[in-house]
Amino acid sequence: MKTSFLLPLLMATIILTISSCKKDDPEIPHEEELITTLKVELTDSSGTKKMLSFVDLDGDGGQSPTITSDTLDSQTEYQAKITLLNESESPAESIDEEVLEEAEEHQMFFLASSGLSIDISYNDQDANGNPLGLESIFQTNDSSSGTLTVILRHEPNKSAQGVAIGDINNASGETDIEVNFNVVVQ
Repeated sequence: MKTSFLLPLLMATIILTISSCKKDDPEIPHEEELITTLKVELTDSSGTKKMLSFVDLDGDGGQSPTITSDTLDSQTEYQAKITLLNESESPAESIDEEVLEEAEEHQMFFLASSGLSIDISYNDQDANGNPLGLESIFQTNDSSSGTLTVILRHEPNKSAQGVAIGDINNASGETDIEVNFNVVVQ
């Protein structure tokens, strides 16, 4: 009689042990990096530098970000270099290095409002020949002012219509950071 009671108990213990050892590692989705700083350094042919800068050391919420924009010269070509940092860590983490390493999964977009007379073209690409945008060319035209929106998109559809020339409308993906700069061209 004791054997018939122990057998089901032993079987239940074995089944529970086997099922609890089953390995179900969850798939970890893309974790958005904290980007506290976005800088666009613009250098003209004489070596003069201008800066567009966004700094939000406490991330979303809390303190408002500091956004600054130097006045750009009209009829000038600037070599633009993007710097992305997480300055909440010490030393600061270079997010643009990570974006460069994962270039096929990222693209910068630059959207000028209708009042801003500036043309922007990509000056770098990923391993597949698609644009990245950490390096670009900004060509200012006549004096103007408006908003320049700078967006880093994660996993955009780089083969979608218009994406290769900077049209974000068909890009899809997730926005890692989006900053609006008030820009004056004189």
